[in-house]
Amino acid sequence: MAQPSPRRLSLRHDRSVLVVRHGLTTWNAAQRWQGWADIDLADRGIAQAEEAAGAMALLGMRFAAVISSDLVRARRTADLLAATTGSPIPSVDQRWRERNIGEWSGLTTPEIEARWPGMLDAWRDGQLECTPGGEDEDHFAHRTMEALIDALRTAANVDGPCLVVSHGGVMRTLDRHTGADVHPVPNLGGRWFTLCGDDVEPGEAIVLHHGDRPAGVAL
Repeated sequence: MAQPSPRRLSLRHDRSVLVVRHGLTTWNAAQRWQGWADIDLADRGIAQAEEAAGAMALLGMRFAAVISSDLVRARRTADLLAATTGSPIPSVDQRWRERNIGEWSGLTTPEIEARWPGMLDAWRDGQLECTPGGEDEDHFAHRTMEALIDALRTAANVDGPCLVVSHGGVMRTLDRHTGADVHPVPNLGGRWFTLCGDDVEPGEAIVLHHGDRPAGVAL
């Protein structure tokens, strides 16, 4: 299913969930893979979250519920977005954390390619179920889709949109399993999702702040 290119921002009032990626971290800036490593936001990441929150507030966006990954980079982003928009204090759900990438955590892409020749391309092509010591693809997909469905049910029960702050790897997996166009997700990039019967429908991809994103890995 073809999806529109990411737009600056959109305002939704229906029973939907907006899933966004956290702000830039110090390891993002150094182009190091993170996974479950609990790396904090860089100053630039805080500024990105503050800009995104201000844009949301100007549009009158207030979320009925806010949910965050348990990793600090997501929690700090969620706290900033919630406080500025007047949304509820974020709850934490560990299912929204990034993929466990095992022995690749903390390494740059050249370091991974040097230590495991050809394995990175094979993993990206879907030929490997997991990275060395990392999380199985089926388990990762199951927990993230389960978390999304639960968030959508929450949105239906509170009769308003919900915000989830998560990670790039999570968002690409959600895109792939809901039939959306899979693309690199910038910091503070996101996508709307809705629940239609028993089916999760991907909506518009958006970008919540201006500015460039340094090249590098998304995990």
